[in-house]
Amino acid sequence: MLYLIIIVCGISAEIMLRGPVIDLMDASDTAEAILASLGRFRLSIAFDLIMALADAGLAVLLFVLFRPVAPALALAAMVFRLVQSVIIGANLMNLQAAVLLLTGSQETAALASDQVDAMSLLFLNLHGHGYDLGLVFFGINSLMTGALIWRAGFIHKAFGVGVALAGMVYLIGSALRFFAPELSAMFAPAYGLTMIAETAFCLWLLSARKIARNRG
Repeated sequence: MLYLIIIVCGISAEIMLRGPVIDLMDASDTAEAILASLGRFRLSIAFDLIMALADAGLAVLLFVLFRPVAPALALAAMVFRLVQSVIIGANLMNLQAAVLLLTGSQETAALASDQVDAMSLLFLNLHGHGYDLGLVFFGINSLMTGALIWRAGFIHKAFGVGVALAGMVYLIGSALRFFAPELSAMFAPAYGLTMIAETAFCLWLLSARKIARNRG
């Protein structure tokens, strides 16, 4: 259930709530769009916070699940996933800073409106980079989790391959964001693989829980 919460909140926050109002090429239009739908933008922050909290809980539960398979590897995977959760959570302050700039009065009184818009857009851009920094740790976690699934024996190896490939996509996508941003848009469709792999693993966990409960 935690995995499902992560998927739903992550997609809702980034694609449905926040994505449509952000244009990193136009600070003024982005500022107007955020102010026109401020409640929706703040809801995206709340969804991301819920996602980070659920991710921390899932990291611990997956460690418990895979500890009998390979204790050291399971512990390392948990640590990397927890680091990602911390980065994602702390990175939300960039979104909050953008909101404070756009809605502030006394704090931004000395700044011209175009300066406020530009600074707000900078924080939004920093949030995107911070998110990708978190995905570096999540990508490594996914490679480890893929290896754990492969070795476990109680999960089909195809799930391990899918999760590991998702990890490679995250690592490549984050590297492009930092070192070759002009190629990021071209690589974006590859993230469809991550959605398929993680959703499949999530559904397996849900089905396995249901089977175990029925047997109990």
